[in-house]
Amino acid sequence: MIFKTTLRDLRWILPASLALGVGLSLLDGNGLGWGVLAYTLLLAISLYLLAVSWRWLGAGKDLAWVLFLAFSLRLALGVAFTFLLPATGYESPVYQGGYSYEDAYRRDQQAWELASSDRPLTIIFDKEYAAVDQYGGLLALSSLVYRFLSPDAHRPWLVIILSAGIYALGLVFLWRAAKQVWGEGVARPAVWLYSLYPETLLLGSTQMREPFLIAFIAMAFWGAVDWQSNHHRLGWVWVGVGFAGMLAFSPGVALATLVVLSGWLFLDRRQRQVSWKVLLGVGIIFLVALVLFSMAVGRAESVTSDSLFGKILQWFRYSSAWDIYELARTSPRVDPIFKELPESLHVPFVAVYGLLQPILPAALVEPAPWLVMTISILRALGWYIMIPLLAYGLVAAIKTPDMRQKRLLLWLALATIAWLVISAIRAGGDQWDNPRYRAIFLVWQALLAGYALVFRKERRDPWLWRFLAVEVVFLAFFTEWYISRYSSIPIGRLYFWEMVAWITGLGFLILVGGWLWDLWRRRKRGVDR
Repeated sequence: MIFKTTLRDLRWILPASLALGVGLSLLDGNGLGWGVLAYTLLLAISLYLLAVSWRWLGAGKDLAWVLFLAFSLRLALGVAFTFLLPATGYESPVYQGGYSYEDAYRRDQQAWELASSDRPLTIIFDKEYAAVDQYGGLLALSSLVYRFLSPDAHRPWLVIILSAGIYALGLVFLWRAAKQVWGEGVARPAVWLYSLYPETLLLGSTQMREPFLIAFIAMAFWGAVDWQSNHHRLGWVWVGVGFAGMLAFSPGVALATLVVLSGWLFLDRRQRQVSWKVLLGVGIIFLVALVLFSMAVGRAESVTSDSLFGKILQWFRYSSAWDIYELARTSPRVDPIFKELPESLHVPFVAVYGLLQPILPAALVEPAPWLVMTISILRALGWYIMIPLLAYGLVAAIKTPDMRQKRLLLWLALATIAWLVISAIRAGGDQWDNPRYRAIFLVWQALLAGYALVFRKERRDPWLWRFLAVEVVFLAFFTEWYISRYSSIPIGRLYFWEMVAWITGLGFLILVGGWLWDLWRRRKRGVDR
């Protein structure tokens, strides 16, 4: 068997789960009856799967710590936010309910309302629930958990246990895939990024679908890598499990992932013909995902088309236009800029604005309750660490001498860039929706970042520092701009487009100057020889 455990694992898993189950039951204030049973059961299942997956890895204690942190941090944050957000957050139903996302609040409340009623759970997929959960997967799972494991009281932490457990499990598949293709040198930073990336810590600590989707992508990716590299038929089992999960939680993500994995398999053929069975499987997954996605978006009031592609295109066009309109209407910073730009440049501006969200200088300076400000700073800091790594990952891919590796890395880099741009446009630059959309492709972002770090260490290449220098210039100008806006410090403030011109010019000088410097050094070395 692939998964194998020992009695020694159960000896610590069962008492640990029971102790945590009792502790959580005491904290939630709903009594020790159903709560102890529900918490203990889900904790035992999660810890068991993580323990046997760690043995499957054959990894050392350092990977055990990464798994432990990936699971425990998300659960601990979920519990902590339940108490801290009502006490220190905004006076809104979302924060007062202990939720960091409005989507999580509405979905979880609806799940408990449905689970505690006598209505059949199949009505989740009716049109009336489209505004709560467009695809229905997480709403269905939450309702099932509440109805059968917690019928006496609403226990939101049960869903967080599932979310933290499945997300941590995805780390195992990311490790296996990264180690198979690039070795442990890339796998280690990739899984640390996967475990500690702030956006996913926040997503995993509440009732959101993204942690599930990220883990399912990791499963499907490992399955494809395993089949392609080792010819293991079991790889297709993991592909099937991953896509089944994605189809339940978001058929649109399943379609995007299918495109990425199909390109990966094509570029990694290594003189090996793709069989008709593989093509048939890809075709079936594509059709099922397309049908489910069109059915899901067809529930939106704005969609009137009858064709599959027509529904999807109409939904994306309308939702993007609406989000852009809402951004201009509600943001006092963006509306004046929109008025100065021709309409043809609104979408490119939103794409760039979305790629910068959440903006770190704004998180540092804008007034907010201390916990909300801390969350905003950590989310922004995580993304601003990731940006130069992704940019340098593209450079590292171009400079990689091995043609197979170059093809695969460039494909992942281009797919990641495309997804980031689509996420920014789809969310209208929103500082909450846009970051969580782009985090769905964290598996490939972490791989690119991990490869970039290893490449930089081995080659001592200066381009990563140049990208960081450009980011420092950006942060310096925008920090000064936000300080002058939100504080009484008597400092001057540049006109927005003047600031953009300075940032662009200095960034151009850094990057082009670095390129010319490298060119001069190569020519000098050639002359010296």
